[in-house]
Amino acid sequence: MSRAARLGAFIIAALTILVSGIFIIGGRQYLFSSTYRLSAQFASVAGLDSGAEVRVGGVLSGSVRGVELPNKPTDKITVWMDLDKSSHKIIKQDSIATIETEGLLGNQYVAISFGSAIGANVADGGAIASEPPLEISALIKKTDRILDSSQEAIKNVTLATANLRSISTKIDDGQGTVGELINDKKIYTRVDQTTSGLGEMVIKAQTGVTDFQENMEALKKNFLLRGYYKNRGYEDSSGLAKNEIRNLPQAEPLKTFTYEPRSLFDKVDTAKPKNQKSLRAAGQFLADNEFGVAVVVVSTSMAGDTEKDLELTQARAMVVRDYLVDNFGFADEELKTLGVGKKNGANEASWGTVEIIVYPPGTDVPANDQSIANRQ
Repeated sequence: MSRAARLGAFIIAALTILVSGIFIIGGRQYLFSSTYRLSAQFASVAGLDSGAEVRVGGVLSGSVRGVELPNKPTDKITVWMDLDKSSHKIIKQDSIATIETEGLLGNQYVAISFGSAIGANVADGGAIASEPPLEISALIKKTDRILDSSQEAIKNVTLATANLRSISTKIDDGQGTVGELINDKKIYTRVDQTTSGLGEMVIKAQTGVTDFQENMEALKKNFLLRGYYKNRGYEDSSGLAKNEIRNLPQAEPLKTFTYEPRSLFDKVDTAKPKNQKSLRAAGQFLADNEFGVAVVVVSTSMAGDTEKDLELTQARAMVVRDYLVDNFGFADEELKTLGVGKKNGANEASWGTVEIIVYPPGTDVPANDQSIANRQ
C-alpha cells in the first residue's frame, strides 16, 4: 500500500472516531434528540455541574443544561435541565426535583419523581418544586458529634460500673449498715421481728377503724339518734359532694337568684328545709329557658366552726338542688352545687346566702380537682 493510501486510511479512521465520539457525547447530552426544558431552584446544589445526568424514576432521561447563580443573596440557585420528550407524560407540576449522589463520594445528579395522575402537565421552560440535597459533609459532622457523645456516655457508664463494684465489695466485706445487715444474721433476725410486729400493729389499727365506721353507721340507724340526723336535714355526709364542682365557671352569668337562708331553712345550724316554694321562680326559669349549667352556691357567716359550716353549706346546696330537680323539668346533670363554707365579709348575725347562678349555653364546667380556696 502506497504512502498516500495509508495516509487516506488514517484520515478516514480518525474522522470516523471523531464523528462517533460526537454522536456518543451528543447523545448523552441530548443534542440530537427532541427535548424540552425545565428548571428547579435550590438553596445549594452540593457540587452539581453542567452536563450532569437527570434521571426520572431512576432512568437517564436528560442532562443539566446549566447552573445559574441568583442576582440577590436571598434568592436561590436555578438549575436548567434538558429532558427527553418521552418523559413529558410522567413529569407533572407536582413532581419533585432532588440532587442526589452516586454512593458516598460519587457524582451528583438530578432525580425527578413521577407526578400524580391528576397533576397538570408542565410546559416547556416551566419550573417544578425541589427538595434540599443531603450534603455528605454535614452528615459527617453530625456523625462526629454523635460519636463524641457516645464516647462520653461510655466513660460515664464505666465510672458508674466501677462505683457499683466498689460498693458491692464493701457490702461483701460487711462494711456499713447494709453490709452488716446482710452478713450478720442476728441483725437480720431483729429487723425481721420488728417488721413483723409493725405489720401486726397496722392490721389491728385497720381493724379498729373498720369497727368504728360500722359502729357509727349503726348509731345513725339507732332510733335514739335518728331524730338528731332528721333534724339536721340529712342523714350522712357521704353524698353531699356528688354533684359538687370546685370552682365557678369563668363565663358571665345569664341570671342570678339570691335568697336568705333563714327563709329556706328551719334553723341556723341545720339543712332542714322550710318554705321551699320561694324557690319556684328560679325553678321555673330553669324549666323555661335554655342554659348551659346552673350552680347552687351556699355560704355561711364567719361565726361558728369552719368544718361544720362547710358541711352545712354543702348539705343546704344539695337540699336546694334536690327540690329544683324533683319539681321542675330540666336535665338534672345541668344543675351543680357549691358549698363554700364561711364567706369573708358576711355579717355574723346573718345566716349567709343562697345563690342560684345560671350560665349561658356552651359554658365549660370547671374540673373537680381545682383548689377549694379559689372558689371563695
